[in-house]
Amino acid sequence: VQLQASGGGLVQAGGSLRLSCATSGRTFSSYDMGWFRQAPGKEREFVAAITVGGGSTYYADSVKGRFTISRDNAKNTVWMQMNALKPEDTAVYYCAARPRRQILVVLSTLSDVSSYDYWGQGTQVTVSS
Repeated sequence: VQLQASGGGLVQAGGSLRLSCATSGRTFSSYDMGWFRQAPGKEREFVAAITVGGGSTYYADSVKGRFTISRDNAKNTVWMQMNALKPEDTAVYYCAARPRRQILVVLSTLSDVSSYDYWGQGTQVTVSS
């Protein structure tokens, strides 16, 4: 699976951006998808995730209510709408994929960065104050 993230940019605090992650391959619908971010000097952290069919989503507390993750399996694409952006949201954002290995998923496991097998190249989001 190859992932291509896009949509980053420079925005003022309070503004919005929509990130996209286009994937290759015919098995997109069998992957749980996640967004992670990494700020300079910090570890990569979980932002949001969505299960294979899009029926369940999971968010970091820091973005809950502001960010929305969605997917379209027919288009092999996952998005993340980011509203009410804050300077602390500044980071490189990465999309990631992990194959569904079990019928049921524990949502909290979606935040485990080590559980994802495939990563995109990242897109820079900069929020000015």
